[in-house]
Amino acid sequence: MAQLIVNSLPYLLEGLGITVALAISMLALGLVIGPGLALMQVYGRYGAPLLATLFERFFRAVPAVVLLFLFYYGISSFYNIPSFPAAVLALGLRTASYQSQIFRGAIQSVPTGQMTAARSIGLSQPASICFVIMPQALRQAIGPWTNEALSELKDTSLAYTIGVVELMRHASYTISANYGHTLSIYVTAAAMYLIVSLLTTRALSILKRKLAIPGFEHT
Repeated sequence: MAQLIVNSLPYLLEGLGITVALAISMLALGLVIGPGLALMQVYGRYGAPLLATLFERFFRAVPAVVLLFLFYYGISSFYNIPSFPAAVLALGLRTASYQSQIFRGAIQSVPTGQMTAARSIGLSQPASICFVIMPQALRQAIGPWTNEALSELKDTSLAYTIGVVELMRHASYTISANYGHTLSIYVTAAAMYLIVSLLTTRALSILKRKLAIPGFEHT
């Protein structure tokens, strides 16, 4: 059994690399869209808050597997999209909806006096948001964003359902090729997820401490 695990490690590590690449891609997409949705909900005018809320509610309400099928098979009906970018789009937009609520809460946690003070020294509202509100909000969001990053890392395993050859699919292939040893292979895969999760948590904790605002309570 030990020899099987050793022999399978290069193959499983290849799958882990795809898992990490998928997690980084979808989190990056969410990080681009999420703060914009949060700003639309907090500071938007006319129909902007409603549009942002509808987007957020839809992607939070629909199960991740259903989103994967919608994006993969739906887009494939008129464009031959590979499974990896389909997974990035489906899970990336989903995490954007969750991230928008993280950033909305962080923005609203900044004291209202900060905006008043920024406007009183002549900054416009967009400049006040950009240079005063968001730098503080982004720092405050690191803690809850870490939980979202870990959650999305685990959800990459769902991309297996549309053919992304990530860690779980590599594990499945390994089990099929060796006629069993199911438990040992899946335990190895679980250990890989655990190691990546711990490293991610550690890195983001260091980042949070380095970017902590002096005088603000932080953990």
